[in-house]
Amino acid sequence: MESRIIKVTNEILPPVFYDFPAPDVLTLLLEDKRSEATRKAYDQDIRHFFEIMFKVESNADYIIRFLGLPQPRALELVVRYKAALIKKKLSEATINRRLSALRALTHKGRLMGVCNYTLEDIKGETVIQYRDTSGVTPEEFKQILYTCDSTTAKGVRDYAILRLLWDNALRRGEIAALKMGDFDRRNNRLSILGKGRGSQKEKIDLTPKTKEAICLWLAFRGLASTSDALFVALDLNTPGHPLTDAGIAKMVRTRAKKANIGKPLSPHRIRHSAITAALDAGQSVREVQKLSRHSNLETLMIYDDNRQQHQLQVSNVLADLV
Repeated sequence: MESRIIKVTNEILPPVFYDFPAPDVLTLLLEDKRSEATRKAYDQDIRHFFEIMFKVESNADYIIRFLGLPQPRALELVVRYKAALIKKKLSEATINRRLSALRALTHKGRLMGVCNYTLEDIKGETVIQYRDTSGVTPEEFKQILYTCDSTTAKGVRDYAILRLLWDNALRRGEIAALKMGDFDRRNNRLSILGKGRGSQKEKIDLTPKTKEAICLWLAFRGLASTSDALFVALDLNTPGHPLTDAGIAKMVRTRAKKANIGKPLSPHRIRHSAITAALDAGQSVREVQKLSRHSNLETLMIYDDNRQQHQLQVSNVLADLV
C-alpha cells in the first residue's frame, strides 16, 4: 500500500458538534502521565501524525475532529500512517511508540465521550528485546574509570556516576533524578525513583567504593539543600544545573573514547555489562534480579542465555554429528 499525504478538508476531518463543551483530549492525556519523558514523546508523536497525514498542527479542534470520525475512516488513516512510517524505514520500536501514542489518544477520547472507536486492531511491529546484552568487560570498564581525574570536580563527579552505573546497574534516568536528600550517608543507601514505580522511591544499598565516591563528589559540590540535584552540570553553559540523562550519556561516550574503547557505549550498555558480569561471576539469576530490579525473571534469562551462547553450543554439537 502506497502512503500519501491527505489534505485536510471538511470531508476528511469534518467539524464535530456536541451537547457539551468539547474537551482538550491531548492536554488531558498528557496531564495523566507522571513521566515528563512520556509526556514529551506522546506530544511529539501525535503532532507527527497530524503533520504527516494532514499537514496541520495537532490542536484541540483537529484532534476532536479526528476522534469524531467513523471507525472505518479513522482506521484507514492510521493504517496509511503506519505504511508511511514503514516507507521511511523507521525502526520497529519507533513505529510502535507512535502507534501507542495514537492508541492512548483514542482511549482517552473514549473515556471523555468524544470517540467511539479503538485502534487496538492495528498491530505494532515485532521487536526482539535484548538481542544484544553484551557491552564492556570488567577490565575495559576499569580503563574507563582510570580516565577520571580524582583532583578535579568533573573527574570525581564522573567517577561517582560510573560507579552507580556499574555497581548498582542504575539507569541514566534514575541517576539524573537523584536529589541530595536521596543519599543516606549513615546507612550507605540511596533512594531512587525506579522505572515504572511512579513517585514511590525504593532504597538500594551502596558498596563502600560507591559511597566513598559520592562523598568525595559532595566535598567538591559544596552545600546544597536536600531538594537540589545530587549531580550537577559543570560545563560553562549550564554550571550548577541538574545533570540531565542526555548529559550522562554524553559523559559515558566521552570517557569511553578516552579509554580507547572501540565499541559504542551508553549508560544502558554499561547496565547490560554489569548484569552480564554479575552472572559470569557466579551470581544466580534470582540474585542478579535484585540488582537489575527487572520485574520479570524471564528478562534475566535472556541475559543468561546470551552469555552462555546456547545456540552456538547446540550448533557445535550438530556440526560434530556430520
